[in-house]
Amino acid sequence: MQIALIGAGSAQFGLGTLGDLMQSKKLYGSTIRLVDIHEKALSTVCDTASAFIEEHKLPFTVEATTDRKQALAGCDVVVISIEVGNRFALWDEDWTLPQQYGINQVYGENGGPGGIFHSLRIIPVIMDICDDVVDICPDAWVFNYSNPMTAITTTVLRKHPALKFVGLCHEIASLERYLPSMLHTPFSNLDLRSAGLNHCSVLLEAHYRDSGKNAYPDILAKAPAFFEREPGYSDILSYVLEHQAEFETEGSTTRSLPEGMKSKKAWADRTLFRHILETYKLLPITVDSHLGEYIGWAGDVADHKGIKDFYSLYRMMLARTKVSIELKVHERLVYILEGILDNSGYEEIAVNIMNNNLIKELPPWVAVEVPARVYAKGLKGIVFDSYPKGFASLLRSYCGVYDLTAEAVLHKKKEYVIQALHACPMVHSVGNLSELVDGMIQRQNRWLGYLS
Repeated sequence: MQIALIGAGSAQFGLGTLGDLMQSKKLYGSTIRLVDIHEKALSTVCDTASAFIEEHKLPFTVEATTDRKQALAGCDVVVISIEVGNRFALWDEDWTLPQQYGINQVYGENGGPGGIFHSLRIIPVIMDICDDVVDICPDAWVFNYSNPMTAITTTVLRKHPALKFVGLCHEIASLERYLPSMLHTPFSNLDLRSAGLNHCSVLLEAHYRDSGKNAYPDILAKAPAFFEREPGYSDILSYVLEHQAEFETEGSTTRSLPEGMKSKKAWADRTLFRHILETYKLLPITVDSHLGEYIGWAGDVADHKGIKDFYSLYRMMLARTKVSIELKVHERLVYILEGILDNSGYEEIAVNIMNNNLIKELPPWVAVEVPARVYAKGLKGIVFDSYPKGFASLLRSYCGVYDLTAEAVLHKKKEYVIQALHACPMVHSVGNLSELVDGMIQRQNRWLGYLS
């Protein structure tokens, strides 16, 4: 395969993805092209990769270029993981400026007003990449890791419906972290299906493979006691700060927590999660920070301290963690590429693709997160004919925001941004929305100046 990694100057993405790809024997002989606008960072990743290949005698070729169009020539696979500008400085503006206008958003990255502004910055850049793909290597697969995932995927596929564009998110991995402990069975013994919108998805089906028995009643029965004691991000941050010198020496904030560590707060990071579990009898895939971005009443029940502490821990982790190439799988991409090569038809647990009635309770034009079967020519999403109506109503209430955000990008119209904010479930005060939009465009004019 000819594989382009766009955004490879980021050590986390570049070196992490290289380690994933290089451990796959099915990909031996591939050429991996590293692409980034930051030449020095790109060179560092490329030099590290070249030395690793030589040391381990691996049959891969690695190239680096700042010329995206050159890198795309003849590509079979394009992987995107980019951000624009100073990620956390802009995120802080996305989060806090709407709050000054009385908007109660709990996080500000992917949903709510913050998610809208984030989308308006990053989608045009990703759209430029996809325009190049359509012109240069139209049959290539495009896998996107950038957020806001649903907004990006919806907009790209609205403009380029034939593009093999797939959004990938690792939130689904949370099930593997705790379901085996909760149910006292190996993860390999569980057959699971989840679906919804990215970062607002729920587990729909769960069975034990050995017996065929429905596992969902056990999940509903055991989840309350399990999450009462499970450590949350506030616990982790507290522990990291107490042992700061050790973590700085190790160059990581991801060291394993002490065995048997208990939460200091019941349902840490999961008070909104708990409300959904109890109200809809459905297990959410992620925690309060992400869920709360799509639900208008989330501010009443979310664990705000846990959300803020996660944000602090996340920034600390990215700043301190030393990244290297490891020959093991961190993300699901390599399994999908192997499935494409084998035309295997295996079921991938979560991909973001256009709905087209996969979830019939949601509009066909929005991107959804569903399992899908992987074939050489494309993905076949799993259809959910009887998606739970209660939770679907929550998801539907946000879909109009995605529609208007996509239209704002595609038509470069500020009017649609203002209308998207009016449609947003987090917005309950509309008197100054035009001023908010104008202020954000002024502050972030380098990325939002195209809106008129």
